[in-house]
Amino acid sequence: MNLLAEFIKSSTMYRLMQEGQNARRFKKLYADKEDVLVPDIFWDYTSGKVLTMEWVEGVKLNEQEAIERQGLKVLDLVNTGIQCSLRQLLEYGYFHADPHPGNLLATPDGKLAFLDFGMMSETPEEARFAIIGHVVHMVNRDYEAMARDYYALDFLSPNVDVSPIVPALRDFFDDALNSTVSELNFKTLVDGLGAVLYQYPFNVPAYYALILRSLTVLEGLALYADPKFKVLAASYPYFAKRLLTDPNPYLRDALIELLFKDGKFRWSRLENLLVQGKKDRDFSAKDALQPVLKLLLGPDGKELRDLVIKETIRVSEAIILGSAIESFNSVPGPMRTFVFNGNASGPFTISAAEQQSLMELRAQVIKIWGLLQSSENFDPNLFQPILQVLQEPEARSIGGRVVGGISQRLAARLLQQVLRAPETTAAA
Repeated sequence: MNLLAEFIKSSTMYRLMQEGQNARRFKKLYADKEDVLVPDIFWDYTSGKVLTMEWVEGVKLNEQEAIERQGLKVLDLVNTGIQCSLRQLLEYGYFHADPHPGNLLATPDGKLAFLDFGMMSETPEEARFAIIGHVVHMVNRDYEAMARDYYALDFLSPNVDVSPIVPALRDFFDDALNSTVSELNFKTLVDGLGAVLYQYPFNVPAYYALILRSLTVLEGLALYADPKFKVLAASYPYFAKRLLTDPNPYLRDALIELLFKDGKFRWSRLENLLVQGKKDRDFSAKDALQPVLKLLLGPDGKELRDLVIKETIRVSEAIILGSAIESFNSVPGPMRTFVFNGNASGPFTISAAEQQSLMELRAQVIKIWGLLQSSENFDPNLFQPILQVLQEPEARSIGGRVVGGISQRLAARLLQQVLRAPETTAAA
């Protein structure tokens, strides 16, 4: 009996000291955010028998009326919890595994306080990047890549063939993704994916089960305040920011997969990433550009550079010709024939459909540039490192090829216009 009592006593002493260490580590990693509060541990008053923490004044996160009486909004606090949880899960990998309402307090000044650090867990580094890549593959409906992600997530051993899993993923997600990913309910997604995993020899690691539990609890709190709230939509800014700014090779490849398809650049995807990424407080226009440029100019980026060169030619042509079309359209009708030597259709013969395509691309590129410029930390000096990269020999070579391509395209259009002129005159 004495041995059992001693064991319980020593276990309690260890647990309290470990919880204090957990709290200190958690505060060091995550309390730098102005809207997050992590209480201090008073080590001079802490022992194996008692853990002494800073007193936190606040209201439990599920007491909506009490929170609103303080002039606060539950959804703002839940969103803070989601953003902090994403940092925990996907940046440092050390996370609070028990974020129930009793452990989350709304302080009078609007901060979200985390309490009780007895249950903590860690996300392996490889899995952190694989989770972000998994979201990208889900958006792209690349089910083969999704199935391969389960190796990195440690769901499957390397000797398991993933090919039978692909049709099951396709059947579920093609039905679930009739709406956009951001409109999906997190619990619906987890339940559906769980049904798929149940059919195959998956080994769900303990950390993953705790992640699902944490996010499901946060979504439950949000849905109590707003039945239409979506955790995945609230998570989008964080994922967009990481994809645009993180130089990790795995995430750079995921970004390329997202932006390029069938040899074409998807400007709408880039625009959406910038719109969403800017909602994250840590977004940086400088950081969003440098990893992509370094990848483009790196020794392994030849295939990508060729695609970018073609797209740059197309964009430059859209800007030059689009500006000419816009200027032409601003000239009063009676003056057009005089200005363009009798050709009322403008300086180049371009179909209405092609004009519309050029103008749309030009408008989209200008909008994206505006999004970068409107970033809070935008400063022309931020691009100095990028200008240095562009002085490298490979970058100058790309510049020459782009200029040559644009010149060829514009020359061809001009020649086409000249050759058509006699036909037009004869017809007249």
